[in-house]
Amino acid sequence: MTPPAPTFDDGKEPDALRTIGEVAKALGLKQHVLRYWEEQFPMLKPLTRAGGRRYYRPEDIALLARIDQLLHREGYTIRGARLALAGKGEVPEAPLAQPTAPSTGMPAEEEIISAIRILRRHLETIRGRLAAALED
Repeated sequence: MTPPAPTFDDGKEPDALRTIGEVAKALGLKQHVLRYWEEQFPMLKPLTRAGGRRYYRPEDIALLARIDQLLHREGYTIRGARLALAGKGEVPEAPLAQPTAPSTGMPAEEEIISAIRILRRHLETIRGRLAAALED
């Protein structure tokens, strides 16, 4: 799912170049975050002019919106977001397989519950013995 591109209310054409300040404000991010993302996401390459000023094209802005969505809304790590973007789409989620315990072959959750029941019986036995010892 691609997030909608941010809207700019500055009178410029939709395909106009934007400064880092304009883009940061539209996305609700700090400028240093955008600079950091340029280092972390090699596919993000805004135009740079004299003096190192950055100018973002509409496709750069759409990519920034997607990175923001992956990192801040979907919970990806930077590495995971980079992989998702490099794969030209989403990283497919593997279905969650229920782990099985190697000793019994039963699902790990059931084995844990069984072990807790056994432990509870042992603790009740110990508590009874302690109570009897304290009465003496």
